[in-house]
Amino acid sequence: MIIKRDVYESIKPLIDAPEVVVITGMRRVGKTTLLRYIQENLKTGNCIFLDLENPATQKLFEEKNYDRILESLAFLGLDIKQKGYVFLDEIQFVRNIPSVVKYLFDHYKIKFFLSGSSSFYLKNLFSESLAGRKYIFELFPLNFTEFLRMKDIKFNLKALKNKISEALFTQIDRYYSEYILYGGFPGVAAKDSLAEKRKMLEDIFTSYFQLEVKQIGDFRKLNVVRDMMLLLMERTGAKLDVQKLSRELGVSRETIYNYIAFLENTYFIKLIRPFSRSRDAEIRSMPKFYLCDTGLVNHFARVSEGALFENAVFNALREKGEINYYQRKSGVEIDFILNKKYAYEAKLKAYEQDLNKLRILCRELNLKNYRLVSRKYSGLKHVAYGFML
Repeated sequence: MIIKRDVYESIKPLIDAPEVVVITGMRRVGKTTLLRYIQENLKTGNCIFLDLENPATQKLFEEKNYDRILESLAFLGLDIKQKGYVFLDEIQFVRNIPSVVKYLFDHYKIKFFLSGSSSFYLKNLFSESLAGRKYIFELFPLNFTEFLRMKDIKFNLKALKNKISEALFTQIDRYYSEYILYGGFPGVAAKDSLAEKRKMLEDIFTSYFQLEVKQIGDFRKLNVVRDMMLLLMERTGAKLDVQKLSRELGVSRETIYNYIAFLENTYFIKLIRPFSRSRDAEIRSMPKFYLCDTGLVNHFARVSEGALFENAVFNALREKGEINYYQRKSGVEIDFILNKKYAYEAKLKAYEQDLNKLRILCRELNLKNYRLVSRKYSGLKHVAYGFML
């Protein structure tokens, strides 16, 4: 089932613009489906779709004479005498794609839509070769609204106010519980049985490890990368202690830093740094990390309900801007601060004293906007729930 993703509304105005559109995100989050959705909504049939994970397709773009690549596109059905649309999926498998796209962009009337799963590769290479000629969009697993859309559940979540009835909470929570436990990968959400969902989560992890870690990462100590991934899932929401990981896994800190950078740049994890008015202070301090999807965490690790919910709150906020956390030496903390303005504290069940503590702390930090986010029904007026974010 192909559903409209929320990010499509940002891409839609750029469909007829000349610039290249790049969609990046973790494997199996729906990048190919999004490209297909864009293709289906074009007003022209002058387009082709190519999967660069296919070795035969890769060979088309290995020509040193880029005009011959254009001839190949014409042979495949693209009318090169008028504006055409070329969709290239999984571009990280062809290293010279940036220069090919730049050449064809500069010399012919071709609009490119590209997708890939490595943000480091895409952002760095394309920043050099397509400066001022591209827009990059990040695609994540389904948010809860998209999850409901896939289930064909027509809740109007935007209409929810701060205080909702327990009956309404219960009605929504039956779906939100499934969403937290099994996550937002479209392939998982589309399955009906729990056994199928678990099998799909296994397949996603295997696919990521085989095609990202093994092929693109090209690490010598694959067992260490695997063990570190499992350790990180067990500790989601914790501070990233590189020295401790180095001791536990028996490799150097430099190696751990390389692995962490790769896992973040291929969207498996995300680091967030402590809140400070000083950028230098944020960079020097120890970051926390969260996983890309609660379904993977729940399936492969034993974490508390609170840790899983905190990761779900993070996932809901990450599309909205920059996220930091705040913690004092005394242990007093705020889970998330969004765009330096909005504070969010996740609780299994929110109580009045939690709201008072958050209010006082935000006043001291000069944060005027704050939300207590409760997993269970609370009944308090100024409390939000995970499905409202």
